[in-house]
Amino acid sequence: MARTPEPVDIPEPDSLEGFPHPRETEILYGHQQAEDALRQAFMAGRLHHAWLVTGPAGIGKATLAYRFARFLLKYGDPRVAEGTGVSTLHVPPEDPVFRRIAARGHANVLTLRKPWDDRAKKFKTVLTVDEVRRTSAFFGMKAGEGGWRICIVDTADDMNANAANALLKVLEEPPAQTVFMVLANHPGRLLPTIRSRCRQLPLTPLSHDQLLSAVHGHLGDMADGDMEAIARLAQGSVGRALLLAGGGGLELYRELFTVMSSLPRPDIPAIHALADKLARRGADQSYAMFRELLSDWLVRMVRQAAGGPAMTDEVIAGEADVMNRLAAGAPLDRWVEVWENTARNAERADALNLDRKQVILGTFAALETAARG
Repeated sequence: MARTPEPVDIPEPDSLEGFPHPRETEILYGHQQAEDALRQAFMAGRLHHAWLVTGPAGIGKATLAYRFARFLLKYGDPRVAEGTGVSTLHVPPEDPVFRRIAARGHANVLTLRKPWDDRAKKFKTVLTVDEVRRTSAFFGMKAGEGGWRICIVDTADDMNANAANALLKVLEEPPAQTVFMVLANHPGRLLPTIRSRCRQLPLTPLSHDQLLSAVHGHLGDMADGDMEAIARLAQGSVGRALLLAGGGGLELYRELFTVMSSLPRPDIPAIHALADKLARRGADQSYAMFRELLSDWLVRMVRQAAGGPAMTDEVIAGEADVMNRLAAGAPLDRWVEVWENTARNAERADALNLDRKQVILGTFAALETAARG
């Protein structure tokens, strides 16, 4: 009995509105070394049953995993692949394997991720043990297409303790012709026993030129200055670049810069306008983006104040001068403390479902206090 393909009418936690999902993405920017490692292991008949694909969020881990799944399901046997002379993992979009995986219609691919809570109308906060237990049915039935089966865990960081233990049990006794692609943004948080059963495949952030190519490939025509700014803010992550571009991230960063440049005499109307925008219903993505952008700003400022190299990657002209001026207003450890407290307070506010506007106003009040020395 073949496994029923995954339903296609439920939301996905790793989707960016307006952009293709990683399983629908044909081009992988960068990561040639990782791609070669997978292909060569397959061609040599030494394909490990589990790969731990690591690196910052949004740099292409899922895109690589689906790219390899398509390759593996298309060729199946190294001799078949060798006979075609393929030298990459590329499978064209018109190929039936590509189309079926893109449509979530291939019975030999299982993706484990945070499930959708239909009652609460949101994703659960963790990847649950029930989600991992789906592997029992997946591996217990005859492969729908014959040959290889691929399980993608996206991401393993999201697993709770029970889910992690359940995954470990499957990794310890893997079925034949099975490949696990275990994706992790923070592999150090995983059980050491999970890490030890996987072959490590670390991915690094894209270079500036690679990221510019990726942004251009996804966004097409765009003002050169805006594209350059988004590439700098994205820090080597295609996913973050698309999120910034599609979610008004550049405009949000400019608003943040306006407020930061007004310190230590804060622009109160600008702060309240920003807080109102981020606290309104439906602004979850913008709020999360703001937190990341503010955290990055403070990290860059601390690095600059600590005697790091002169800033050559200003997103907005005059950033370095503003950062230097603010850093000079208080001891370095004060700014480090503000950065840590900002992140801690935001996480606490999320856990307690506190009013976001008050959290934002409190954050800028703390920044004002620090700026005054």
